[in-house]
Amino acid sequence: MNRAPFPRPTRLARLALLAAALAVPTTAYADFRLCNRTGSRVGVAVGYKDADGWTTEGWWNVVANNCETLMRGPLVARFYYIYAIDYDQGGEWAGKAYMCTRDKEFTIRGIGDCLARGYNRTGYFEVDTGEQKNWTVQLTEQGQTTPPKPQANETKPGTQGK
Repeated sequence: MNRAPFPRPTRLARLALLAAALAVPTTAYADFRLCNRTGSRVGVAVGYKDADGWTTEGWWNVVANNCETLMRGPLVARFYYIYAIDYDQGGEWAGKAYMCTRDKEFTIRGIGDCLARGYNRTGYFEVDTGEQKNWTVQLTEQGQTTPPKPQANETKPGTQGK
């Protein structure tokens, strides 16, 4: 059986294919993400400084062993700040950078005078993205602090000797 050879594309056809390939936009992902690598549901708040000043936002509810995009697009800052609460087991991921939160969904401009403005003053931990265009934070149980549990023989302040 005689097979006819496939015709070679002409130079013009190859250029047209190359131009079509270059014209298709490629998707570049640049987000600030958080992955919850624990067995619990967590609530997450984020703080950052952009051209307009400081902002805190929350709450993202991230189920166990799942990831969530907190900020879409290229990062606007090098440093971001995270505060997270373990809804199921108690405990938190916190730090010494104090910013505002509230109990319900929020976007708060400014980080000063939280209590006077009717917000909670909360300690966030710092995330240095190294000026990358995207970043993912991993929350693990090892990074979590658990509130101290009262001892059976512990007394409340001011009740000793009564």
